[in-house]
Amino acid sequence: MVEDVLAAVGPRLRELRVARDLTLAALAEQTGISVSTLSRLESGRRRPTLELLLPLARVHQVPLDELVDAPQTGDPRVHAKPFTRHGSTYVPLTRNPGGLRAYKLVMPPQAPERTLEPQVHEGYEWMYVLSGRLRLVLGEHDLMLGPGEVVEFDTRTPHAFVNPGHGPAEVLTLFGPQGERMHVRARPRSAG
Repeated sequence: MVEDVLAAVGPRLRELRVARDLTLAALAEQTGISVSTLSRLESGRRRPTLELLLPLARVHQVPLDELVDAPQTGDPRVHAKPFTRHGSTYVPLTRNPGGLRAYKLVMPPQAPERTLEPQVHEGYEWMYVLSGRLRLVLGEHDLMLGPGEVVEFDTRTPHAFVNPGHGPAEVLTLFGPQGERMHVRARPRSAG
C-alpha cells in the first residue's frame, strides 16, 4: 500500500505544476530543487522524501497530505492561511491551486486620487462586492461598485481596482487562471 501511495505522488506533482502553468525550470527556481530531481520525481524514478515534498507543497500552496493523497479526515472545512498582496488581505476559500480559485478580499481604503496602473494577465475574474466600495478600471470603463454589485471580465483586458471609500471593502472573487468562466444562474432554465 505504501508503494502505491508513493507511486501516485509523481503524477500528482506534475498535475499541480501543469495546472499552475509552471515549467520545471521555474519550479526549480522557486523550490531550490534541481530540474533533474523534479523530473525524476514526476516520472516516478525518484522516491519522494519529506525534504523534497515540503518546498513543493509550499510553492503549490497545498497541504502536504494532499501531495501524498492521505486519507480524508472527514472535515470539509478549508483551513488555508490568509496572505497579503499589494496591501490587501486575501482569504483563500478553496484548497485547489489549479482551476477556479475563490477568495474573500479585504481591501483597506486608498486615496481616491491614486493613479491606477491597469495590468493584464491570463484568466477570467468574477467579483461580488460584499461591503464598502470598489473602483474598477476595466479597459476604457471606470466603474464604481457598491454592495451587491457583480462584475466579470477577461483578465486580458487591462484592469485595476482600488477601494476609494473611507473604510475597508470586502469582495468575494473567483479567478480562473486558464480563463475558465464562471456560470452563475439566478433560476433554472425552463423546460421546453
